[in-house]
Amino acid sequence: LSDKFTYGPTISPDGKLLASGGHDGTIVLWDPARGARVRVLNGHSDDVNCIAFCPDGIHLASGTDIGKIKLWEVLPSGEEKVLHDGHWRRDADDSTETRGYFIEDDGGFQKPMDYWIGAMAFTPDAKMLITGSRDKTIKLFEMPQCVEKKALTGHTGWVRSLAVSPDGKVLVSAGDDQTIKFWDLATGRNFRTLKGHTGGVRCVAFSPDGSMLASGSADGTLKLWSVRTGHLLHTLTEHRDAVNSVAFAPGSEVLASGSDDHTVKIWDADTRV
Repeated sequence: LSDKFTYGPTISPDGKLLASGGHDGTIVLWDPARGARVRVLNGHSDDVNCIAFCPDGIHLASGTDIGKIKLWEVLPSGEEKVLHDGHWRRDADDSTETRGYFIEDDGGFQKPMDYWIGAMAFTPDAKMLITGSRDKTIKLFEMPQCVEKKALTGHTGWVRSLAVSPDGKVLVSAGDDQTIKFWDLATGRNFRTLKGHTGGVRCVAFSPDGSMLASGSADGTLKLWSVRTGHLLHTLTEHRDAVNSVAFAPGSEVLASGSDDHTVKIWDADTRV
């Protein structure tokens, strides 16, 4: 692994590849069974902090701290196919990609860009790429040309996580405003907002059957919600710090959560243990 920061490790749909983004602007593809590098994708000039495999198993999307998006053909070529400005907004007076950074006199601090992409997700049919940003918006891009079709607004803080329901009809978003929002992907309408966390919501995930939603927060809790009613089902409090990631096992109600307390916990969503 690089001695630089590594972001957003994600597994391909067939489980045969792991992709990680780097502070050095690269994306590394790994064979998880052997722990060996398969390929390095070069092309970003900024931190690659968000990655999503397309359900077709061929393409990979990546997002950077300046809000730009790249679409790659993972195999066989490893070629960059599309570059899109994404959430980056060009300014007539200043179009430089360093706009928005603040560096202390000692060079020890950089303020993240206002357009930083914090989340990416594809719809199950691979026809849409969805991104969430520090600019508080969610954008929908038609694949495979990555054509922007719609921008969703409503969050009042950084959008940190996105999840699409198994049937591809509902998008869930979560962020620093401590809310979880449900969107109708066909119309772009926000039809439900969940509140309950007392810190920014870092991650959300649907159960495989789409009946349940899990959310993890900077408040250290993991919450389970009914997708049908929006009611809170359970609050799990065993973590001692922010919960940054959550995922259900395929075909089950078993889920895993990762936290800043340096632990990964495995849960049965039905029994809450």
